[in-house]
Amino acid sequence: MEKGKNSKNIMDYATVTLLDAENAIEIIDQTKLPGTIELIRLKSAQEIWNAIYLLKVRGAPAIGVAAGFGIYLLAKEIETEDYEVFYEAFQKQKEYLNSSRPTAVNLSWALNRMEKVCIANKNKPVAEIKELLHKEALEIQEEDIRVCKSIGEHGLTLVKPGDGILTHCNAGQLATSKYGTATAPIYLGEERGYHFHVFADETRPLLQGARLTSFELHAAGVDVTLICDNMSGTVMKQGLVQAVFVGCDRVAANGDTANKIGTSVVATVAKRYHVPFYVCAPTSTIDLNTATGDDICIEERPAEEVTEMWYQERMAPEGVKVYNLAFDVTDHDLISGIVTEYGIAREPYTESLKEILSKRNA
Repeated sequence: MEKGKNSKNIMDYATVTLLDAENAIEIIDQTKLPGTIELIRLKSAQEIWNAIYLLKVRGAPAIGVAAGFGIYLLAKEIETEDYEVFYEAFQKQKEYLNSSRPTAVNLSWALNRMEKVCIANKNKPVAEIKELLHKEALEIQEEDIRVCKSIGEHGLTLVKPGDGILTHCNAGQLATSKYGTATAPIYLGEERGYHFHVFADETRPLLQGARLTSFELHAAGVDVTLICDNMSGTVMKQGLVQAVFVGCDRVAANGDTANKIGTSVVATVAKRYHVPFYVCAPTSTIDLNTATGDDICIEERPAEEVTEMWYQERMAPEGVKVYNLAFDVTDHDLISGIVTEYGIAREPYTESLKEILSKRNA
């Protein structure tokens, strides 16, 4: 794994870059932010798997992009002209990468999309299939940029200049190729003089709101205020927040959404104080095969993230039990709208999400 340290503005760097000539993916190591902007290069299957699992690259869209680049590079290394041998090796690498994080649907979505390229072109030479995989991986990234900007345009119709916006975790540029999802309306609004006042939840236990969202928004010149997770109700009650925008890792067919742990708490509090709660979700995160949020596999992560990861000394007694879920599910009745690149879905989500996907498929 190659490393290089840099000190430019975080907004000057791409979250994920394919270095095709060097057979590598270059990412910002997000576990080192905000103290150090460090670019690392991933070449092996294990390095790519570890980077996703250890949150060096994170955020559903960015994971999808990294997965597309990763499976392309691994396919490129398969030395055979026999399609059946190639495809069997491809599938093994695909399943390995897919095991790194179960909740974010973009991981399997991108890998399945790449696999479809193999299947659709099985009668072509393996060398040609590899080049088609290359093109598809680059298209996944370019599509991500277009999708995020479109989400921003739709999201911007839901707020007005000067509004206070609260967000949870990081669904910003660091979680995508550009603009972010939940931050896309914020960045577009900043370009157009909306002068939003953004409140970023710190987002325990991994502090993505503190380390990443406040970092990138501040670097971009956005008026951002960092708050503790348990302050969201207070700023809403004080009238400082007119809308909540959050990201999403998976949308069930009924409109339940999985996002970073604590999101459902924000949604519940927002309903209490009559603040609209919007989920910004690319259509790639909509999973109609998952009926409700109860069917979403929720990742449980190591106890050390809670007890000692960010502290000089351990902050909990040795041997204490820890329950550390990475995500929770926000029930659809708490959601004012799901903002996609094809428009805003509203209740009943069982119908509106199908309509959104029909627009995409058309």
